[in-house]
Amino acid sequence: IGTGRIALPLAAKGVDVYGIDAAASMISRLRSKPGGDRLTVTQGNFAEFSVDEKFSLVYIAFNTFYNLTTQEEQVQCFRNVAAHLEPDGCFVIEAFVPDVTRFKENQVNWASKVNLDVVELDVVQHDPVTQRVYSQKVVITDGNVRLYPLQIRYCWPSEFDLMAQVAGLRLRDRWTNWKREPFTHKSEHHISIYE
Repeated sequence: IGTGRIALPLAAKGVDVYGIDAAASMISRLRSKPGGDRLTVTQGNFAEFSVDEKFSLVYIAFNTFYNLTTQEEQVQCFRNVAAHLEPDGCFVIEAFVPDVTRFKENQVNWASKVNLDVVELDVVQHDPVTQRVYSQKVVITDGNVRLYPLQIRYCWPSEFDLMAQVAGLRLRDRWTNWKREPFTHKSEHHISIYE
């Protein structure tokens, strides 16, 4: 559920919203926002959650699905969502389409900010066998170094479809953005809807 970027507007329109987040800090930020204290939120792994409710919609937005760093966890997420959907319910995923051409020798490194006060470097390694990307944002200020690690496992749209099939779901629609523009071979993102 993160800080409620999507959940809070839905709740404001009268939709019952239940959320899950692994980070207590994100839940605290959500709770500090107007209306955030009225949402039902569970702290945990969204691949392994278990609640008694069934839902008409389950969504994972903004590439968050890729935080599940093994294919097994990703398949488990699909199965778990399928088990928590109402018979006519939908599972919506928003994610980028991988572009492995950006890696040279399975890595990419660049300076994202350089000025007199700060240097920010992005250092990334790609493992094409496991489809994992390991990255660090390195921030150097006043002689101090801070590291912000990130690890993801990306999926191709066809792999999402196969995971859905394994879980008993099928692709209903896929768009390139929230404006429902058609998904094509040039699309850099996708909104996939499974039922």
